[in-house]
Amino acid sequence: MSHQTADFIVIGAGIGGASTAYWLSRQARVLVLEREAQPGYHSTGRSAALFMESYGPAQVRALSRASIDFFNAPPAGFCEHPLLAPRGAFMFAGPGQEDELAAHEAAVRGTSSRVERLDARQALAFLPVLRPEHVIGGVLEKDAADIDVDALLQGFLRGVRRNGSGVVCDAAVTGMRHADGVWTVSTPNGSYRAPVVVNAAGAWADAVGGLAGAAPVGLVPKRRSAFIFAPPEGMAVAHWPLFLDVRQSFYIKPDAGMLLGSPCNADPAPPHDVQAEELDIAIAIDNIERFTTLRIRRPSHVWAGLRSFVADGELVGGHDPALPGFFWAAAQGGYGIQSAPAAGRYFASALLGEAPDPQLAAAGFDPAQISPARFQP
Repeated sequence: MSHQTADFIVIGAGIGGASTAYWLSRQARVLVLEREAQPGYHSTGRSAALFMESYGPAQVRALSRASIDFFNAPPAGFCEHPLLAPRGAFMFAGPGQEDELAAHEAAVRGTSSRVERLDARQALAFLPVLRPEHVIGGVLEKDAADIDVDALLQGFLRGVRRNGSGVVCDAAVTGMRHADGVWTVSTPNGSYRAPVVVNAAGAWADAVGGLAGAAPVGLVPKRRSAFIFAPPEGMAVAHWPLFLDVRQSFYIKPDAGMLLGSPCNADPAPPHDVQAEELDIAIAIDNIERFTTLRIRRPSHVWAGLRSFVADGELVGGHDPALPGFFWAAAQGGYGIQSAPAAGRYFASALLGEAPDPQLAAAGFDPAQISPARFQP
C-alpha cells in the first residue's frame, strides 16, 4: 500500500482541526483526515454559534478575546461576507434569582464595557413575549454577535488547500503506529505518514488517542438539542437578541425569519451521529411556553450535536507528555468556534516550536492551563 506523506497529519476537519491546519499550512505540508464525507458534519456544522466574550471558562474567554481581530478583519480572500453580525445576548431572572443575575452581570462586565442592566419594566418592553411573573430584570450583552460558522470553516479549509496542503474525507482512522520518529495513520482509503499527528477528532478524540496509545484525557461528549419553530404571525423577530433565563432552562435565537430554540441540555453520550431526543424537545417547548407567551405547535426541524468537555471545562491543547509526536487539540466544548482563530494559531505555533502570539498573553491566556500534561499524575 502506498503512503502519502506530510509534515503534520491533522485528524478531524471540524473547526478545531481546520483552524489548526490553516495556520500550520502557511509553513508546512499538512494532511487533514476527516472521517465523514464532508468537513464539519458533526459539532461544527450543527452549532448555533454566537460570539460572546463572557462565555466559557477563563482560558476560553482569553482565546475568544484574542480572536476578535480575526473575526472583525479576516485576511484578504478568506471570506466574501463578514464573519460576525450584530445580535446581542439577554439573560433575565425571576423572583428569588437576584443574586444569580448579579453574578452573571459581574462576569459579563469583567469582559465587556457594552453591558446594560434592565429592570423588569425595561426588560418587558425590550422583549414583550416574556411573562411578567418570571422577570425581575435582565442583563444585555451588546457585543454578542452571530458567527457565520460555514464561512469560517470553509475559509480555513480553502486556506489549507491554497497553501498546498490537503483535506481527505471518508478517512476514518482505523490504526496508528509510531516507528523511527514517524507516525503511520491507517484509514479505509489508504495510509498516511508524518512525524507529528494532531488529534482534533472532537467527540472521538479520546478514542483516537487510544489508537495511538495515549492515555485518555477524560473527554465526555454531551448532547445538546435544538429546533426551529415559527414566530407568531406578523411579529418581527429579526432584531431580537439571543435570550435565556438565568438558570439556562432554554434559549431562543432568531434564525433566518424563524426562531431557534434549545433546552440548553448537556447530556453525556458516546461519540456517534447524535440525534435529538423527543424528551429534550418537549422539555424545551414546555420551558419556553412557561416563561414566554410564545406557542410552539410543531418544530419545522430538530437536531442535536455533541459538545465535548473534560473535567475542568477548558480546552486540551499541547503535546502529549508521554507520546512523542502526538499533539492534542480537543475538548472545545461549546466554545470551539468563537475561540478557533486564536486557538488554531496557538496550536500551530506550539507545533512549529515558535513563541505564542504576544496578543494571547495580553488577553490572559496561559498555555499550561490547557496542556494535556495537567491530567498526568
